[in-house]
Formats: sequence, C-alpha cells, structure tokens
Amino acid sequence: MNTNHIHNYRATIAYDGTAYAGWQIQPNGLAVQEVIERSLAHLNGAPVKLHGSGRTDRGVHARAQSANFTLGRRWIPVDLQRALNAVLPSDIRILKLTGTRTDFHARRSAVAKEYRYLIWNDEIMPPHLRLYRAHVRRPLDVAAMQLAAARLIGCHDFAAFSANPNRPVESTVRTLARLLVRRRGHDITIVARGNGFLYKMVRSLAGLLIRVGSGEVAPAKVKDILATRIRTAVVPTAPPQGLFLWQVFYRG
Repeated sequence: MNTNHIHNYRATIAYDGTAYAGWQIQPNGLAVQEVIERSLAHLNGAPVKLHGSGRTDRGVHARAQSANFTLGRRWIPVDLQRALNAVLPSDIRILKLTGTRTDFHARRSAVAKEYRYLIWNDEIMPPHLRLYRAHVRRPLDVAAMQLAAARLIGCHDFAAFSANPNRPVESTVRTLARLLVRRRGHDITIVARGNGFLYKMVRSLAGLLIRVGSGEVAPAKVKDILATRIRTAVVPTAPPQGLFLWQVFYRG
C-alpha cells in the first residue's frame, strides 16, 4: 500500500451511551464505534477502521472521546465533519475533526485521561437527569470522601478496583494524578485523571467513595483495600449512567 495516499484524521466525539452496548464493537449489541464506522464507510465507499482512545461500557457517556481513522482520499476536515454529523444519529456527534500526522494513534499516543462520575444526592431524582447521574438518596459526607480520595492518588496496584476484563492484562499498576470530590447543591462530581484505567476502575473508585460518604467504610480503610490486591464486595461497581469520559490528553 502506498502510504503517500493515506490520510490520517483525528476526531473528538461526544455521545450519549444510553442506547449502546459500549464504545467497542461486540457481538451482544450495537456499539458507538460500529455506528461511526458504518457512517464513515458510507461516505468513503469502503470499510474504515476507527481507533478509539479507550473503551467505555454499556450506558457510559463521553464528552470528548478521541479517535483516529485513515482514508485513501483527502477530505477537507470541516466538510467531512459536517457529512458525518449529517448521517450519524443525534446521540453521537463529531465535535472536532482535523487532519493529523501519520503516526498519531488515539490510544497509543494518549498520555492521560480524565473521567468524571456524577451523582445526584437527594431523595428525588429530577427525571431529566436520570440517565446522566447516579442516584444516591442517603446524604453523603463529601469531606470523608475527599479524605479517602486523597489516599488513592499516586502510583498503586489497583487490582482491588478492577473487574475481570476476560482478556490478558499486563499490569494492574496505574497512576492516579488526580482524584477529587466536589459538591454543588445536590450534585457531587468525582474527577479521576490518570495515565490509564483498568476495566471498570473508575466506577469501582466511585462505588467505594459512595460507601465512604454514606459511612459504611472509613477513609482510613482505603490503604488496606489497596493492599489486598483482591476484588471483594467491599468495592461495589457504581451504576454506568453517572460516568463520562471527559477528556483525553496528548503531548503537544
């Protein structure tokens, strides 16, 4: 193949994950990646492989998923962006599309990702938020959650915060550069930024912090949970609808 005629494009994608089985193509449901690849193939006249920065699970949303793909013909990026948004369903949007260097890869070139987990902490959930917040009725102690979060920042073996991905994992060591808990009214936001995340790791971090906030687990127990390196019922997986892939970071 003559690589002089291959053009690499980088896209920033937002999607509502409610109707999808996740980002990655899979046999048990329609995936966001599949929908975009079909739209690209329609415009390109041939199959196109879309490379995402990472996977999101069923029901999880993205404010800024990053992806790249190559085409054998040159498009003006803004024209391609408009054409894609014209054929994509309304719950998937290409927010930005640019040409990029040939060696850019959305996953391998990424240096960090940020996820945000959103919680509605009140007796009654406003209906318009039900697909975009986890609902926790019991009052949460945000100060206790912040103490626990501080103990999770840094380089650790997060095996106790990972579900079985049913695929080989080279290492369960990850570095959390930031883990913040903020409250604004009934909204509580957990911000997790790191160099990479294990399968269901962010939802597991959120699940534990919710238990800490409700008084079921003391903040000081976090170090003991990390040290076990074994997933137990002490660390629940929080519901998917509260989770957003918020931003992907690259050098330069």
